[in-house]
Amino acid sequence: MSYAKEDVFRMVREEDVQFIRMQFTDIFGQLKNVAVTASQIERAVNNEIMLDGSSIEGYVRIQESDQYLWPDLDTFAVLPWRPQYGKVARLICDVHNPDGASFMGDPRNVLKRTLLRAERLGYTFNIGPELEFFLFQTDERGRPTTETSDEAGYFDLGPLDHGESTRREVCLSLEEMGMQIEASHHELAPGQHEIDLKYVDALQAADNIMTFKLAVKTLAQKNGLHATFMPKPVSGTAGSGMHVNMSLFRNGRNVFFDENAPGQLSELARQFMAGLLAHARGFCALTNPLVNSYKRLLTGYEAPCYLAWSSSNRSSLIRIPAPRGQGTRVELRNPDPACNPYLVFAACLAAGLDGIEHGLTPPPEVTENIYAMSDADRAARNITNLPVNLAGALCTLEGDPVITEALGEHVTRQYTEGKRREWEEYRAQVSQWELSRYLVTY
Repeated sequence: MSYAKEDVFRMVREEDVQFIRMQFTDIFGQLKNVAVTASQIERAVNNEIMLDGSSIEGYVRIQESDQYLWPDLDTFAVLPWRPQYGKVARLICDVHNPDGASFMGDPRNVLKRTLLRAERLGYTFNIGPELEFFLFQTDERGRPTTETSDEAGYFDLGPLDHGESTRREVCLSLEEMGMQIEASHHELAPGQHEIDLKYVDALQAADNIMTFKLAVKTLAQKNGLHATFMPKPVSGTAGSGMHVNMSLFRNGRNVFFDENAPGQLSELARQFMAGLLAHARGFCALTNPLVNSYKRLLTGYEAPCYLAWSSSNRSSLIRIPAPRGQGTRVELRNPDPACNPYLVFAACLAAGLDGIEHGLTPPPEVTENIYAMSDADRAARNITNLPVNLAGALCTLEGDPVITEALGEHVTRQYTEGKRREWEEYRAQVSQWELSRYLVTY
């Protein structure tokens, strides 16, 4: 739905909105906001709300700190979990410089730039994300634990699934905000859940993911639980992923579908997929952004770590789900929910378009279980793997000009510098595993 300023004024008045959160996202995927009262709504929609960019990690230096929030009026929504009297609404914003130019370090702007490139080629880029998360108990002081009284497994339901009511509340709240929920269910590990969002254009999908994370964390806290999108919070069990289902449309038609092609997968879809495989190592630091992310990408936990594709094999990086026609899509399986969706979608689109523009050909389909192959078998079939840690992923990011060009110089520099600090902090720590393994033996 498209809103004009007058529509926003009317909804604020009719809904008795007293507080508006002007939301934006930093380079590392953290949701931020500047809150204003309803009396300031005219200033807000006229792009007059300022922020100190020097206080946001990865934004600007202290001598150039003034920036402005330009709200996307179409994102106006009342937050259903807030009070029904004196309601709270939100507007998702782009960040601009004082001269009116888009801020190059704004992740939403990064995605919009890449989408404009696709639009010039006649394409609309659609995304359907599947998000996993854990619900944990809190202690007597309200601090999060990694404990759950949940004994459920894949697709189980109450009373085994103790998070069922929170998951239902999340789905209903998001639908009230205009999002479409395709499915929700208990996942493999105790306390682990998945909610799948219907595909929309990539910008709206990224906005939806940020709203989704806020809703899950807020409603879990309201119910005395702690929700986390940390990729691997518990050793020895499955981690949380964010599978990304992608398709390109032109004039309302899914161009990944070709009823006369092998597998009904168009040549353009294969080229797009080849581009993803060619640049997967390059964008891995974005799709898997934490030190902890690489403890999920291990053989044996249903997380893909090998560069291959299949129409059915879930051990491959890319899977082609069964639906055809308008539902034809490419599923990228390595991203995790800690990622910044704006940067990830920009990188995936840039990679896919590179595959199309250069007519890349994907390798042969792998139908066997890659986890069960020996190193020699994988080498014989030219099946390589994703980086094994964040440090390696940062190196491959910096060495991939297609991905760094999509991000822009500012984001590439700030992102890699921030993540290298994170890696060095991790390297300096002595873990409990090291103490248990070495303290007595040596």
